[in-house]
Amino acid sequence: MILGMFLVTYATKALLFILGERVRFPKLLAEGLSFVPVTVLTAIITPMIFTPSGAGLELSFRNPQLVASIAAVAASLALNRQLATIGVGLLVYFAWKIGMGG
Repeated sequence: MILGMFLVTYATKALLFILGERVRFPKLLAEGLSFVPVTVLTAIITPMIFTPSGAGLELSFRNPQLVASIAAVAASLALNRQLATIGVGLLVYFAWKIGMGG
């Protein structure tokens, strides 16, 4: 089964790589595919923010992931700089984690 999944994934990517610019997606499909990375990243990160222990929602200020996420969103809106947003999120996360004795 794993070999089959590997072959399907590899064949799909190799085919698009080999055909290159000869493959043209319809405009609506291309626009829809442009949202895939953001959607996947959101699906991965959201559970880590709201349920860091995996035992249910942790919507309190004792949750360093939640606090750091709020700070990162605020930094992103205020600064509009990706590296600064990452830096603020990391600084707040580690400061909150150390401050809470974690």
